[in-house]
Amino acid sequence: MGHYVYAYADAADVRRELLGGKGAGLAQMTALDIPVPAGFVVTTEACVEYMRTGGTLPDGVEEEIDEHMARLEAETGKRFGDPGDPLLVSVRSGAAVSMPGMMDTILNLGLNSETAAALGTATGNPRFAADAYRRLVQMYGEVVEGIDGQRFEQEIARLKGDRGVRNDVELDAGDLVELAGRFESIYVDATGRPFPQDPRDQLLRAIRAVFDSWDTPRAQVYRRANGIPDDLGTAANVVQMVFGNKGTTSGTGVAFTRDSSTGEPRLFGEFLVNAQGEDVVSGARTPQPIERMAELLPGAFAELVETLQRLERHFREMQDIEFTVEEGKLYLLQTRTGKRTARAALRIAVDMAGEGLISREEAVARIDPGQLDQLLHPMIDPGAKIEVIAEGLNASPGAATGLVVFDADTAEERGRAGEDVLLVRWETTPDDIHGLIWARGVLTAHGGMTSHAAVVARGMGKPAVTGCDALSLEPGQATIAGRVFREGDSLTIDGSTGRVIRGDVPLVPPEMDENFETVLAWADGLRHLRVRANADTPEDATKARELGAEGIGLCRTEHMFMAGERLPLVRQMIMAGSEDERRRALDRLLPFQQADFEGIFEAMAGLPVTIRLLDPPLHEFLPPLDEAETPEMAQRIRSLREANPMLGTRGCRLGLLYPEIYEMQVRAIVRAGLAVAARSGSAPLVEIMHPLVGFAEELRRLRELTLDTAAAELEQAGGELDYRVGTMIELPRACVRADEIAESADFLSFGTNDLTQTTLGFSRDDAEGKFLTRYLDDRVLDTNPFETLDTAGVGDLMRIGVERARATKPDVKLGICGEHGGDPRSVAFCHQLGLDYVSCSPYRIPLARLAAAQAALAERGVVAVAVGG
Repeated sequence: MGHYVYAYADAADVRRELLGGKGAGLAQMTALDIPVPAGFVVTTEACVEYMRTGGTLPDGVEEEIDEHMARLEAETGKRFGDPGDPLLVSVRSGAAVSMPGMMDTILNLGLNSETAAALGTATGNPRFAADAYRRLVQMYGEVVEGIDGQRFEQEIARLKGDRGVRNDVELDAGDLVELAGRFESIYVDATGRPFPQDPRDQLLRAIRAVFDSWDTPRAQVYRRANGIPDDLGTAANVVQMVFGNKGTTSGTGVAFTRDSSTGEPRLFGEFLVNAQGEDVVSGARTPQPIERMAELLPGAFAELVETLQRLERHFREMQDIEFTVEEGKLYLLQTRTGKRTARAALRIAVDMAGEGLISREEAVARIDPGQLDQLLHPMIDPGAKIEVIAEGLNASPGAATGLVVFDADTAEERGRAGEDVLLVRWETTPDDIHGLIWARGVLTAHGGMTSHAAVVARGMGKPAVTGCDALSLEPGQATIAGRVFREGDSLTIDGSTGRVIRGDVPLVPPEMDENFETVLAWADGLRHLRVRANADTPEDATKARELGAEGIGLCRTEHMFMAGERLPLVRQMIMAGSEDERRRALDRLLPFQQADFEGIFEAMAGLPVTIRLLDPPLHEFLPPLDEAETPEMAQRIRSLREANPMLGTRGCRLGLLYPEIYEMQVRAIVRAGLAVAARSGSAPLVEIMHPLVGFAEELRRLRELTLDTAAAELEQAGGELDYRVGTMIELPRACVRADEIAESADFLSFGTNDLTQTTLGFSRDDAEGKFLTRYLDDRVLDTNPFETLDTAGVGDLMRIGVERARATKPDVKLGICGEHGGDPRSVAFCHQLGLDYVSCSPYRIPLARLAAAQAALAERGVVAVAVGG
């Protein structure tokens, strides 16, 4: 029989993967002699086995649970199910990877209609006992039986209306006894049987329900969005109840050791007097700032501050804790590494390195590269005229403009269709996760800074404004400060200030602060991979250099051909009836190409610039057949039409069939290089890249064309220009024959967008939004191969290509220029392959710089370590 259950007092050295984050945190706090309730954890291993067997607890687990309940009774001096003064417990989920709000919790297990009355007598607080029992019936009904929570909430609202009160705390003991009775009736109506009175039965069914919550749709969506494996499972924590709802000397709250939005070294959080923990995080009541606790519960507050400092020093990381004060005594219910915004993460990392808590290497390892996108989110243009119609809490920074939608399904549907939407809700719940993923931002009427909407939005880098009192909702519309908004109306939120703004508002990119620059400078000193940009214009190149690009890894020349004044010349070239006519059109195009290249060379002075010669099929530059301007154009369009143009006359095949096109581009590159060198005194480092090479002979011939054309230009100009010739590896054959291709190449760059298509046999345009979406939903694939490299397939071909190319030419330069160059996991793979550089879009440069450093650190064993869950 396996060992599936551990008491916290015995579990300080047990692996986090078994205990889950919450269990590991409680075990470590117990070892540190921090006041935590007694309890035990049923491990993730039990959950995995439970799921594997279709919902059967492993052999021996029930006996282990019984043994640990007996030990808990001995420690507390109370008996589970005692009709006089019963031991009560909570059952809480806790995965090894933090998934806030995604799984289930049940409080006050062990109560029934008899023991609830006895508890009121034993404690001298019948209101508290009735409140605890009605909460149990509600949470058990929702979590274990799947009863719609709105049925319970409507009953609370109805009773408050009957009594003429606004807040739950204004209901007296008799009211809560009546409410518990109404809840029991809802339970019977929904399930056809009475609420279970046997505490052991309650406990075992609650543990099963927590295990079942690992596979709820909301948990699956969250894991998919955050790259968390499906097979980890969750632990179930059984913890002695402590009560924050025993009156004015009791309370509950959430606190962070540093500000989770800004990173400031100050206590940050919220609490409620006379409440249980769910009241804070669910948004059922609007909590008070943690600072108020110093006035209302001064002794417990002083102990909380000292305990938080101890925890941060011990874990060497910002902590997020849940606590309860029961009649003046403080208990910690959880500690974990705190979720934070990107801006906060950078400041905390820099500050902790400065304080000597962590090293610079650890500081770099702790930043989530994907989070850096938050710092590149738009902000409201300071010069814009705006109409602020309301304010709420500034729950997650950044600004967002979009069309109002009122439910998560609509947010996902319209977001997938390419629309910018704002999700406007009374409050969000974990079931809204799919809508939050697709929304630009979220606005809620209810909830605080630690509500579900706030925590999830910060983690996802989405702007959020919560607790907006001026917002009210009815079916199909929202009213904000007297103004009515219907689905599809425009609205703007500023999650940095809490402002709600009418209509569309111009947004501008934010500026990076000194902590951003500091961490990236540390990262630059640690990484081996260089980071270049995919940039086609001088403006893109300038922005890329500002963000730390060390050159351009891909400049796509076809984008230059699409500009208004060039397109007619391109069409003349395509329509030409002879090579001479085609060359005359190309001669007129050459000055435009040269001007484009000069702008890019100047922006990247002193850095390498890789220019890809014309790649797409020629028909892409012509209008649709029904828009042909002349019969001749119509005929030419028909003649160029191909059944599968992606695998047709494009890339190097164009250069071999129409060499004059590539000759013109090489002449423009050389002339631009010489012109920039003459003006600035600094010659650009030019790399000329031929696309879609699959055979060594293709590149041998095109290299010869490039060298001859460049030599003629340089001789005529009487100048010198250092340049390289290479190819983009986009075909499986090019990978397995890279040794032959490298003989004619100074560099090879893996074009992983097309390499993924040609390896998998997926057309990206047809796959995404169609069968690929289903593949991801059904877990045929764990990740989108166009976002994160398919390392087992595409990656294996790349590995073959690297090994064979370097066997032929050890000093050949190797890089990647698909958008995978900005994906952290793909960057880590490129580091492992030993590539020289990655290249990505300008705004992903900071992410790639950090990911490259973390890949180097991981090789040395320096990785971020999570605490709690």
